[in-house]
Amino acid sequence: MNFKQALQHNIFSVISESAESLSIDAYVIGGFVRDLILERGLHKDIDIVAVGSGIGLAGEVSRRLPGHPKVQVFKTYGTAMLMHEDLEIEFVGARKESYSRDSRNPVVESGSLEDDQNRRDFTINALALSLRPDNFGDLLDPFEGIKDLQNKIISTPLDPDITYSDDPLRMLRAIRFASQLDFEIQDDSLEAIHRNADRISIITAERIVSELHKIIACKKPSKGFLLLEKTGLLKLIIPELIALKGIDEVEGQRHKDNFYHTLEVLDNISRETDNLWLRWAALLHDIGKAPTKRFSKKSGWTFHGHELEGSKMVYKLFKRLKMPLNDKMKYVQKLVLLSSRPIALSNDIVTDSAIRRLVFDAGDYLDDLMTLCEADITTKNPKKYRKYLNNFKLVRKKVVEVEERDQIRNFQPPVSGDLIMKTFRILPSKEIGVIKEAIKEAILEGEIPNEFEAAYNLMLEKGKQLGLTPHDERQ
Repeated sequence: MNFKQALQHNIFSVISESAESLSIDAYVIGGFVRDLILERGLHKDIDIVAVGSGIGLAGEVSRRLPGHPKVQVFKTYGTAMLMHEDLEIEFVGARKESYSRDSRNPVVESGSLEDDQNRRDFTINALALSLRPDNFGDLLDPFEGIKDLQNKIISTPLDPDITYSDDPLRMLRAIRFASQLDFEIQDDSLEAIHRNADRISIITAERIVSELHKIIACKKPSKGFLLLEKTGLLKLIIPELIALKGIDEVEGQRHKDNFYHTLEVLDNISRETDNLWLRWAALLHDIGKAPTKRFSKKSGWTFHGHELEGSKMVYKLFKRLKMPLNDKMKYVQKLVLLSSRPIALSNDIVTDSAIRRLVFDAGDYLDDLMTLCEADITTKNPKKYRKYLNNFKLVRKKVVEVEERDQIRNFQPPVSGDLIMKTFRILPSKEIGVIKEAIKEAILEGEIPNEFEAAYNLMLEKGKQLGLTPHDERQ
């Protein structure tokens, strides 16, 4: 590969000239070089190592660029960043690091390019291209990172036990890169992750979740979760998933392994959507099965109420991992809670009433819920698979028909609480809730249409039953 030609973007010549004017050497390093070799397209994040002041180099580059883009300086880390066109360029001075046992934040001191490459997490991220005028575009590869790229291997520049113990986040990064690139983690390195798994406790939940998001966003996320399970990291991060692992047998009756089933569902849904939170819902849709698992001679293995239990567990899990407790969490909760509803409908004769309730309860999440339920079909029997899928098509068709006719999704009962109070001249009270619930139920059951006149008449009837006297207050 002609690396010099690959560095034709004007930013590299500007950095080269700036470094020469400051009498320092500069190199492109890390993900940009890795993805260049893998032909994954132009990496928009560019890391520049300066053997000297990275902050000083960033300032000089800014002065030479049109518009003099603002330089963001992070003095604590000795780094600086600027934006040019659609590129984000980070500058750092070459350094060497030493770590204490209770922190992933190293003691940093200035070093050589070799020192900086030694501190990198993986050989494939230690590749550097020179921006010096005399050897512009030359590759510096002290750890045979090119070879690891060719062999699709994740390995560390130095002793993996030291690499992972020093910064335990690298264990998750190793698994994330293996998942994203479809590489294998070198055996010694994989064993070192297993040995150092407990060190993950010094990493903040936010950084852990950031890596989990990237693993879940992969083309085939099960690869990452199988590695997390194999190395012992998953039981420390999401023990709710490990609790699903295994098959119990009583009197010849067995249930499926819900852990591996979950990973199948996650892979299935990942072929259909890039929605991160829908993928999270797929990952967590069965977590309530472990605490609700029961066996009886009459029914065999059951998981009654696992959807409700699972939705409660979603909140606890999000809170523990410091994930957002906002609409994203509520979205995942709702999908977990309703995850079996369309499945039950697909197995039965579908009534309009059942469809109306599903549409009402799922609201804007209905399409995503159906996608989740279709991903939940993991049978290996082709005949059963086609049958289940066709049943879901029938449910989808029925949903469209009922929704077009009854306009149930996110509907508000045609009669408001204010109108009820005015009609019966009452203050806020439980009777208002009783009347509104009766109207809602009547509409969902198909007893009255979703129209004002029918709802108003039912309000009058229900009010009289409650001993209220109507006064016509329609405007």
